[in-house]
Amino acid sequence: MRRQGELPSRPDVSLFSICRGWLTTFGVCGLLLLTLMKVFVAAMAALLISAPTWCIAQERLLVDSKPPTVALDDSFTFRKIQQLFVSPEPFSPKTDRAVVFERNRILHGAVSEAERRQRYGHYYRFFWRANREADLTLRFEYRQANLGAFVQAREFFFPAAKGSIKSEFEIIGDDFENDGRVSAWRVLLIENGVVRAVEQSFLWK
Repeated sequence: MRRQGELPSRPDVSLFSICRGWLTTFGVCGLLLLTLMKVFVAAMAALLISAPTWCIAQERLLVDSKPPTVALDDSFTFRKIQQLFVSPEPFSPKTDRAVVFERNRILHGAVSEAERRQRYGHYYRFFWRANREADLTLRFEYRQANLGAFVQAREFFFPAAKGSIKSEFEIIGDDFENDGRVSAWRVLLIENGVVRAVEQSFLWK
C-alpha cells in the first residue's frame, strides 16, 4: 500500500525486465524470438539509412532520345561492363562456366516455353563510380536489328549520387522477340544535360 504523499512507483520497463517477462511467460524460445526481432529491426533501420542511391532509381523508357552536349569529367567513370545474351540455343562446350551459370540463373523457375521466351534477350550490367556528389542520369541507348538505325533509349535517375553504383538494363521478352537482337549500344552518364562519361559498343556510330 502507498503512503499518503508518496509518489507512485514507476513500472520497471528496462530491457532486463522485458527479457525476464518474456522468459517467464514464453520460456527460452520466447526470449530467442525477442532477440531475433530486435536484430531484424536494427538491420532494417541500418539498411534504410545507408541504402545506396541505385535502390531508389526507376527505369524510364524514352520515346525521343536527343544527343546531349558532351563535356567529359574524370570524376565520373565506368569501371566494368558485363553483357549476356540469353537465347534458346544451348552454349557450346567451350563456353565459360560463369556465363553458363548466369544463363541458368536467369532461366531458373521458368517452366513453360512461354515463360522462358519472356526471359530471352540481352542483359547489361554497368558498374560505375561518381567521385563527387551529383544528380546523374544513366542513359542506355541502343539499336535493334529489326528497326535499322532507329535509336531507342532507357534511363535511370540518381539524385545525389556518389560512390560505386551498379545498374542493369534488360532488352528481353516482347521487346527482344519483336524488334530483334541489339546491334549496337552506348551508355552515358549525364549531369544537368551534359555527358560526363560514355562507353559504347564497337558498332556504335
